[in-house]
Amino acid sequence: MMKFKINSKFKPAGDQPKAIEELVKGLKKGNKFQTLLGVTGSGKTFTVANVIEKVQKPTLVIAPNKTLAAQLTQEFRAFFPNNAVEYFVSYYDYYQPEAYISSTDTYIEKETQINDEIDKLRHSATASVLSRKDVIVVASVSCIYGLGSPARYEEITLTLKRGDKKTRAEIISDLIGMYYSRSDILERGKFRAIGETIEIVSPGREVITRIEIFEDKISSITERDMLTQDELSELEKVMIFPAKHFVMPEEIMEDILKEIELEMEKRVKYFQKNGKLLEAERIQKRTKYDIEMMREVGYCNGIENYSRYLSERKAGESPYTLIDYFGDDFLMVIDESHVTVPQVGGMYFGDRSRKENLVNNGFRLPSALDNRPLKFKEFEEKIGQAILVSATPAKYEKENSTKVVEQIIRPTGLIDPELIVRSAKTQVKDILGEIKTVAARKERVLITTLTKKQAENLAEFFKENQIKSQYLHSDVDTLDRIKTLEDLRRGKFDVLVGVNLLREGLDLPEVSLVAIFDADKEGFLRSETSLIQTIGRAARNVRGRVILYADNITGSLERAIRETDRRRTIQTAYNKKHHITPQTIKKKIESIVDHEINPV
Repeated sequence: MMKFKINSKFKPAGDQPKAIEELVKGLKKGNKFQTLLGVTGSGKTFTVANVIEKVQKPTLVIAPNKTLAAQLTQEFRAFFPNNAVEYFVSYYDYYQPEAYISSTDTYIEKETQINDEIDKLRHSATASVLSRKDVIVVASVSCIYGLGSPARYEEITLTLKRGDKKTRAEIISDLIGMYYSRSDILERGKFRAIGETIEIVSPGREVITRIEIFEDKISSITERDMLTQDELSELEKVMIFPAKHFVMPEEIMEDILKEIELEMEKRVKYFQKNGKLLEAERIQKRTKYDIEMMREVGYCNGIENYSRYLSERKAGESPYTLIDYFGDDFLMVIDESHVTVPQVGGMYFGDRSRKENLVNNGFRLPSALDNRPLKFKEFEEKIGQAILVSATPAKYEKENSTKVVEQIIRPTGLIDPELIVRSAKTQVKDILGEIKTVAARKERVLITTLTKKQAENLAEFFKENQIKSQYLHSDVDTLDRIKTLEDLRRGKFDVLVGVNLLREGLDLPEVSLVAIFDADKEGFLRSETSLIQTIGRAARNVRGRVILYADNITGSLERAIRETDRRRTIQTAYNKKHHITPQTIKKKIESIVDHEINPV
């Protein structure tokens, strides 16, 4: 069995050795929650990597958004090149959930645009978790949504060994039962059979698995390149995972469809009894169509709404999620916990109110309410041991952690950036001159605004003034966001303007100036936590400065300045005592999309 082994020219330094030792000690004692309070740029990810290497447990890392999850995936892949490091986020580029607005009698159909690349990475993640112990999955909060039963998924996974007695017809039947479709053109989740040769492309890898049969025995298993068909490797055995996450053996499907039919009949009677004839007709028509589709092809649009039946759960039972695929003995790391924990807590309620409306108006059966994210209490119950990671831990972390481990000293000797307060009245004019100075040194600038429109307009204004700039906000597609950040680091443009995405965790050592527009507008985007997090974006460069554009010093601004000054004092004293000269962090630029997925 492969073990976690860090590959790095660096050794733990600064506060890292002490933090690693304390966290490992806490895990060995059985502490459920510990918090790593690490300033930006102190190497929290490297600390966590060292903890993983010491405890040797499969690890689920949860990040607050897709961009940070991608960055963490790149970092962990660099530390663990010989282990499985996977990326698991929502595969929707566009998602309009199914909804009903009763006030206008408007039904909005679910409309989605699925990103095929991310779907592949999700399948790669579940395959790795079920087939090896040396696995780290970096996920967004979408990992608390229902995924289908891991037991059923594992049960219908096909293991083939060289020398096994297996006919061509048996393998084809198995693949169809695993939701693979037969096709002459090979794509993910498809197979083709020519003579006694079967070629399969699993959903998590773009590699052909070729099975050759001779006299009803498997004579050869090889992996081949999708384009050239060249042989990549010869295998003794291979695991073929299902083409979908919601799976159900054919022999059980008919019983499940009968249960759905019974619920539908009960619901129709309920609506008729209450004089809601339109709703009765609607739920009957929609459910019958879905049942017919599942009976014929084993699938229907919106099949997740029947997940209670497909996962063989009772009403109200918590859904299966990615977390369940890890089993009992794993480590959870909650990155930027001050943001991620409240996100997890809020998911259930937003989902519930929308679904109740659909159920009450005959668009969905009541069992659809069990197609949901985890409630916060359920999420907590699924945690064996967790490390909460944040530069600004909130009340939850402080109240629930057995231990809060501080990591203030950076291995590079870098101190927190210098803070400069200037008037907001002339912020646009002032920043123009600053950008030119920074760009001349081939360094980058981050600017954070209060609205998306302001970010877009500012980026456009800079372009009109011959400054290479881009904007970044939540309307930008996931993979485009990642590419934009990579392009900033590569120097394809000098200024990145954003709203809330330019806060937690973004690792951009080329950035030497952060400008916070309207820093005195008290609120969510200019709270103490937000300000400290944004200030941290300049903490990876030796020339790091932050300009706070403000005409008043708010309470949040005052506390953020005071905390930054406290950290600078500790860091400066440490550097002086140990004769350390601060160095800008040097970090290789890699792309998550181009990375070859680890085979399973």
